[in-house]
Amino acid sequence: MDPKLGRMTLKEWVAIESDSVQPVPRFRQELFRMMAVAADTLQRLGAHVTSVDMGSQQLPDGQSLPIPPVILAELGNDPTKGTVCFYGHLDVQPADQGNGWLTDPYVLTEVDGKLYGRGATDNKGPVLAWINAVSAFRALEQDLPVNIKFIIEGMEEAGSVALEELVEKEKNRFFSGVDYIVISDNLWISQRKPAITYGTRGNSYFMVEVKCRDQDFHSGTFGGILHEPMADLVALLGSLVDSSGHILVPGIYDEVAPLTEEEINTYKAIHLDLEEYRNSSRVEKFLFDTKEEILMHLWRYPSLSIHGIEGAFDEPGAKTVIPGQVIGKFSIRLVPHMNVSVVEKQVTRHLEDVFSKRNSSNKMVVSMTLGLHPWIANINDTQYLAAKRAIRTVFGTEPDMIRDGSTIPIAKMFQEIVHKSVVLIPLGAVDDGEHSQNEKINRWNYIEGTKLFAAFFLEMAQLH
Repeated sequence: MDPKLGRMTLKEWVAIESDSVQPVPRFRQELFRMMAVAADTLQRLGAHVTSVDMGSQQLPDGQSLPIPPVILAELGNDPTKGTVCFYGHLDVQPADQGNGWLTDPYVLTEVDGKLYGRGATDNKGPVLAWINAVSAFRALEQDLPVNIKFIIEGMEEAGSVALEELVEKEKNRFFSGVDYIVISDNLWISQRKPAITYGTRGNSYFMVEVKCRDQDFHSGTFGGILHEPMADLVALLGSLVDSSGHILVPGIYDEVAPLTEEEINTYKAIHLDLEEYRNSSRVEKFLFDTKEEILMHLWRYPSLSIHGIEGAFDEPGAKTVIPGQVIGKFSIRLVPHMNVSVVEKQVTRHLEDVFSKRNSSNKMVVSMTLGLHPWIANINDTQYLAAKRAIRTVFGTEPDMIRDGSTIPIAKMFQEIVHKSVVLIPLGAVDDGEHSQNEKINRWNYIEGTKLFAAFFLEMAQLH
């Protein structure tokens, strides 16, 4: 494959402002255009393509916006071959050149071997790398080693609206012949060493509201005679986690999977330069001093983060106000085998206990607004072995076997609904900056990543 061809298409794809986060008709039109371009690309490869109408999305302000179609595509249906389904998304996070970008985010720009542009690594580059790998076999007039299916959406950054219902509906149709599912929507843990991801943390997001009345108070008129909502809330938030990062909610660690010797060895094998990691994070000191402890607390132990307070006075200047009603926001990253509804009960009970001891006359309400389960795969599955072999072939090294501290709900969703093995094969380097200004994919990662996918098809055929 001519790398210029791949880059040309990546340039065209990045130029489409397929932002799904801002609910604006112009961006929705761009999303529809992006999905049409992708469907056309797959059709020209010879794939059988269906664009599934996803209906529309009702927004809180009453307006309704169309949801871009989901592409279901198939190439090959040889019953003697394995069938690999690739999931990707073509929507992007918002990007604005005035907001810290050094180049126009929608013009793919190469600087020192780095291809800058919104969506370059998340997720247009990896989707194209997979398509390029398929087209390489076509260009060489070689038979594809495996049957290939695609499921490509345009609403991932906005929470994959309506996707779960579609997967449920297609479980016994489109997905019936699928043996393995591949996702390439995360990053390596280093700049040069490839990785395979076999687990992600879940997330439970909480709001805790403390209310005295709808209006704020003057601290000169009421200070000293009230149970102040802010004082209650600060005490509640302060009861959740200690200074070493240990979560203080009783029972929260009960269901955390026990640590095995084998697991400790996988952390030891991972290449992570702590000094470089600390410097690039611009942090003076982490809570832990060893690579193994840091990786375990990012991946296999839960963490609790306090995000903010709604209703508090947070502007510059000195305003003598007592907020009448405040809402604290925090979340817990969940790990195997924690259960979302058990965590909800534990957190609620803990906050109720702490609040009752304050004898406050205020009203407290705890609500969990998001509950996403953690995901973990069996690294001895066929496709993990195939991915390892393919990485050895292309990069000449063993991959880092990593987990991701954030949440990729789609992995768990496929595993739960379709009951097929899911693997995450990232292509991007740790410093690609997805979601942030100056997002990029290295030219080397993009081209070697395309080779990796082609080698993966060959290895899958051998192992299947």
